[in-house]
Amino acid sequence: MSFSSDIKQELNKNSNLSNKNIVKQELVGYLISGNINIVNNKEIKFSTESDYNINRFSKLLANLDINHSIDMVGKNFVITLKTKEIDFIEYDKEIVKIKEIPENQEEKKAIIRGTFMGAGSINNPEKEYHLEMEVTNEQNMNIVLSLLLELGIKAKYMEAKNKYYIYLKEGEEISKFLALIGAAKAVMKFEDIRIQKEMRGKVNRLVNCETANLNKTINASIEQIAAIRKLQENGEFKKLDDNLKEIALLRLENPDMSLIELGKKLKVPIGKSGVNYRLRKIMEISNELVEK
Repeated sequence: MSFSSDIKQELNKNSNLSNKNIVKQELVGYLISGNINIVNNKEIKFSTESDYNINRFSKLLANLDINHSIDMVGKNFVITLKTKEIDFIEYDKEIVKIKEIPENQEEKKAIIRGTFMGAGSINNPEKEYHLEMEVTNEQNMNIVLSLLLELGIKAKYMEAKNKYYIYLKEGEEISKFLALIGAAKAVMKFEDIRIQKEMRGKVNRLVNCETANLNKTINASIEQIAAIRKLQENGEFKKLDDNLKEIALLRLENPDMSLIELGKKLKVPIGKSGVNYRLRKIMEISNELVEK
């Protein structure tokens, strides 16, 4: 079962339908969703493959004593009802429009919940963060965007081929959205996945950083060893002072050792900058031989 299906199953089980105004506004959300089709301004048809979704829609209609039928068309469930059965929305050229925006916060949340149930989806958060809802027209899209912003959620939108979408791509905003529509279990699951992803990301960044530092050390060590070998081959090594000879021999013996570790192994330990200075001096002497 997909993450979207889990959420819609959870919301479908929310049987608290005693408040008629909240039920009505959730139904409004369904009716402005992208899965609604108005036929000859006489019938409203809602189509979905989700049995949880169709069950919830049917519950809302039954709760308000709105007559409707449920049929199967291919793999889809289709609910059909008469437009005359609903007087709390408007119809304009076979498009449903919100007639009145409620003032009650819970009723506003109900519109969002209905819109998500009607034509919303969310990707598996283990792969990527993406939640979207399709609405019937630009006016409804702007209303839903305004409601979300008022309820503390910053959503984005896009229009494609006369279809209107509201979407979220940030983990924190999606988590807030799920809490807003009442999907408490989904919030917990989403947050668990989100925390695990963040931890994996931190570990990977640390590993990459350590790998980069190790590669840098190895590359520098290769250049230093090449310079020391060149001095040995040209008989110039014996001319180095004792401090340079000591660090050079240590580098030859410990090609993968960091500057800090090399410094600790000297007879008189020194810090990273001191070791770096001595090795750079050796490199300079070696480079001068090449120039000559």
